[in-house]
Amino acid sequence: MDIKQAIRASIDVKTKMLTDPSYAQCMEAIIEVLVTSFLAGGRVYFCGNGGSAADAQHLAAELSGRFYLDRKALPAEALHVNSSYMTAISNDYSFEEAYARWIEGIGRKGDVLIGISTSGNSKNIVNAMERAKLSGLETIGFTGAKVGMIDTHCDIILKVPSNDTPRIQEAHILAGHIICQSVEEKLFSGL
Repeated sequence: MDIKQAIRASIDVKTKMLTDPSYAQCMEAIIEVLVTSFLAGGRVYFCGNGGSAADAQHLAAELSGRFYLDRKALPAEALHVNSSYMTAISNDYSFEEAYARWIEGIGRKGDVLIGISTSGNSKNIVNAMERAKLSGLETIGFTGAKVGMIDTHCDIILKVPSNDTPRIQEAHILAGHIICQSVEEKLFSGL
């Protein structure tokens, strides 16, 4: 492995996002949806698998805990953290239904579901997004460059300009941090 080449590849993806104004516009739209939901008493849910589950949990913690400001907690959570629920539904129904059933049970109109899938084809994420749309939630996808099954179920989709999973995940966390910081500033800048 060439370490410098890996760093350059990561920088190249972020440079594409920096120089293409559609990425900033997409993040601004996501920020607006989250702020609007939080101001109306809504909640934000995240779901993903593997590294994307880790990113989901990370970003939920940034919102429910704090980013830069010492402020009140925001209602945000990653859906996979209840292992008893996840294993029960996966066993009794299927893993593909686990997030969708969770959204069916707790999701409400005005809430937001953010589905993270580097391929855009993770069936459990696609099912959750579809169920969220039917339940009146706003749906946001974080994916890679390829067209995926998730695309048609997203109100807003951030498609990182790469097909390489590690580079996509690095860009997801960058975008997630920008979004969390901006949401925090818009809601609590008067502190």
